[in-house]
This record gives sequence, C-alpha cells and structure tokens, in this order.
Amino acid sequence: MGQFVPSLIRHRRGQEGESITLGHPLLDEYLAFVAARARTNTWLAVASDLKIFFEVVAKPPAEVSVTDVFGFLSAQRAPRHGETVVRLDDGEAGLAARTIARRLSSVRGLYAYLCVREDTGVERNPVPTSLAARRPGARRGRGGVPLIRTPRTLPRVLAPSEVDALRAALRTHRDRAMVDAMVLGGLRRCEVLGLRLEDLDAGQRRLFVAEGKGGRQRTVPISGRFFADLGDYLESERPPGCVTKQVFVVLKGARRGAPLSADGLDEILDGARSRAGLERATCHQLRHTCFTRLREAGMALEAIQAQAGHASIDSTRLYLHLANDWLEKEYLRAAEAIEAQAAGPVEEAAR
Repeated sequence: MGQFVPSLIRHRRGQEGESITLGHPLLDEYLAFVAARARTNTWLAVASDLKIFFEVVAKPPAEVSVTDVFGFLSAQRAPRHGETVVRLDDGEAGLAARTIARRLSSVRGLYAYLCVREDTGVERNPVPTSLAARRPGARRGRGGVPLIRTPRTLPRVLAPSEVDALRAALRTHRDRAMVDAMVLGGLRRCEVLGLRLEDLDAGQRRLFVAEGKGGRQRTVPISGRFFADLGDYLESERPPGCVTKQVFVVLKGARRGAPLSADGLDEILDGARSRAGLERATCHQLRHTCFTRLREAGMALEAIQAQAGHASIDSTRLYLHLANDWLEKEYLRAAEAIEAQAAGPVEEAAR
C-alpha cells in the first residue's frame, strides 16, 4: 500500500494562463479537466478540497476505499476548538455541514471522472451518495439517508435602512454602481465584475450577463439609479485610455485601469460596512436582499427565477420564506376563508 501526500502548486504561464497540480498524475489531469469547464473560483475550490481530502487519507487515488471516506468524514466533524465550543448557527463543534458536503462533492466528482476513464485503476466511486434506505428494495440515493444533512437555513437580508447606510458609506460612484447592481439587479459578485462596456444598455435600462453561473446568459432589467451612478463613474472616475472592456476597474495605484478583482470588491464592501456600523454585509446578502424585496413587492416567482439566473425554480422558492409580507398575506387570506366556512353552518343553525 502506497502513501501519498498532496502538494498544491499554482503554475503561472504568462499569457497562457495558469495550472494547478497536486503532485499525482490522476489528480493533476482531473484539475486540468475542471479548469476547462468551470469558473476559476470553482476550480480553486475543487483543488483545495482534494488537497484536504488526500492529506487526511494519505493514499493514492486508486487505493482509497469507502472506509477511508468515512474516516475523512469523522475527521471533518471532529471539534476544532474543544468539545465545549460550538457554532451558534448549527450547534456543531466541527466544520460546517455545507463545507463537508462540498468537499465530499468534490471528491465524488473526481472519482466519477476516474471511473469513466477506465484506464486509471479505479472501478467504483468510494463516495456513496447516501446510506441505504430503510425501505426494503429502495434504491440507494432515492429516499436513502444522506451522508451529510445540511441545515436549510434562511440567508440574512439587509433592511432598507441598512442598505441606505451602506450606500452612504461608499466613497465613489463606481462603488455605488457595483452595490446597486447587486441590490437592485440581483447580480452575483462575479457577474458584476464580468460586466463589459458592450453589456450595458442604458436606453432600455438593461444589462446583458454574458457569463452567469453554469455558463447561462441572460438579460436583466435594472433600476435607473444604477445607470445614474454608472454614468457618473464612467464620466469622471474611470481612467481614460483603459484598454480593458471590463466596466469596473481599479482607480488608483500600480494597477490603475486594470479590471477590479473579487478581493478588491470584497475589500470595498468590508470598508463601507465597517464605516456604516453594520455587523455584516456581503455581496450575496445584497443579492438575497434584492430578490426578497422584489418578491414582497409582488413580483412573480418565475420572473424572479429569470432575473436571478436560477436553473431550477426550487432555488427561487427560498424567497417565499424570506418575503414575510407575502407569507402573512397568504395566511390571512386562507384564514379568512376558513373562518367564513366555519361561520356558515352557525348562521344556518341560528335561522
């Protein structure tokens, strides 16, 4: 039985881009496969997940068993800061269930790839999709018990006053336009940073999202407030002579005129959040806030799905639970109908 210790190395190749290796041919070839079909953040996350997995099991890919996977699962659930220290969100002492589930998904994807190749020495995927169901004859993965139960928690959204405070704390028209793209248009962070000049349609108040999640493209309407700040940014802040087609660029320093990075946007948002005195305000919270407010205002669920770029409407149904006004109205309508039905027989008996 061999031993394998991964070493994650990012190789930069100038204009040709970069590659990531973990020190084993099968893993390196899989990462090259992922790089060709996924976004950079996904690619980096998969590489990190695989590194962590093989650090724990310490075996080459072809020698990993189901027992090793369960051993990895136990290691991930082990307390990080002592038995008595738990997270308030879920009461767990180990890693968050979503983190463990994502890592297992990355490992499962690797072995699905190795099995399909048929030249790797791997004949079965050691990562089960679920435990066997209790029902006799039930098929695994259909009604079975999942390896990781991820809590169905509702994301936090910002109150209108918090959004106003955050916008007031932003220092440039560029920053306000980026926040408006998320809180008024529901764009993801990567979609905001990926906007190109040709994607803007100020006359129709629309944005073309060329590379949404999963490679899906869409055109979305957005409030004129976004275009107002965008126009001020393009006119007075964006450095003249920029060669990049990206809308949002660095305004100062050695990288002036270069496309703004995800880390740069996060830094801008963190600074504004701190100045506004807010406990938390992330890019994804702004997106959730947008769709929650749209749903509360009566926007149809199918329209929100199109605006959000969701592949499945199941993802969009989340905003039914976040939109408290909608739930309250639906409940009161149903309750009134029930009370009217109950009052009918009483009135008949009184006659």
